[in-house]
Amino acid sequence: MKTPLVSIIVPTYNSSKFLEACLESIKNQTFAHPLRKGGHPTFRERGDGGFLGNDSPIELIVVDNNSKDNTKEIAKKYTDKVFNKGPERCTQRNFGVEQASGEYVAIIDSDMNLSKDVIKECVAEIQKPGTAGVVIPEESFGEGFWAQCKKLERSFYVGVSWMEAARFFKKSDFVKLGGYDESMVSGEDWDFSQRIAKLGKIGRISSYIHHNEGRISLFKTVKKKFYYAQKFAKYTAKKNEHGEQITNQTSIIARYKMFLSQPKKLFKNPAYGVGMLFMKTMEFGFGGIGLLVGKFKR
Repeated sequence: MKTPLVSIIVPTYNSSKFLEACLESIKNQTFAHPLRKGGHPTFRERGDGGFLGNDSPIELIVVDNNSKDNTKEIAKKYTDKVFNKGPERCTQRNFGVEQASGEYVAIIDSDMNLSKDVIKECVAEIQKPGTAGVVIPEESFGEGFWAQCKKLERSFYVGVSWMEAARFFKKSDFVKLGGYDESMVSGEDWDFSQRIAKLGKIGRISSYIHHNEGRISLFKTVKKKFYYAQKFAKYTAKKNEHGEQITNQTSIIARYKMFLSQPKKLFKNPAYGVGMLFMKTMEFGFGGIGLLVGKFKR
């Protein structure tokens, strides 16, 4: 049986701090041709020590958005398929899929590291009858107190259907739906995952994506939430389409109910538990202000 080609799309912007680890994790995937001994990808070495995916069932496509650092130079060590496109992440992702030759596509952010079996498990899952998309569970890591709080927060979302979004699809389905909504800057992952779910069921795998949060500051986190909240109305305007999903995703009560339903987990380390609740309260507060500012601007 012929091994299907998987195209992995990685959008970047000033990603040099995290990109090498991300691309190394893609290079080290166990998904490979059946005859390949050891289960390692058949990347073909170039004379300069870089890698091409020509002999591998994994095609790597990096789509940069005018980075000012050496992001492109790092990417070119791993693939010749490095492009420049903007202005936002949705456009980069859609453009990457347009360049893809694979039967399946995976959308991976540049600050994510894949466990070694992610692609192998995704292919096995999406080949099950009726499956249209695959969720890859995420776990955060990073430096400092607030990164630990964020890690605790994300741990509550694993297995919660209205919080997780699929990242692995059949290319034909992706194209059929027109890809990510390029008018969106926020909420686009939920939107596309919920649209793809109308074509079939959403499966999930057990291997994780490890999301590198770096060193988080409370100020930058709140500032980021305020920025994206201003753009969030494009997503919430689809309430008639997505219904209960949006109701849960935008409900402060639903989120706190989720956290407080597992008190042992929440307060296993009391400092992180209290810190996480404080951080979420700040995010919700400034997110609400951002929504109002966004409506005022429109």
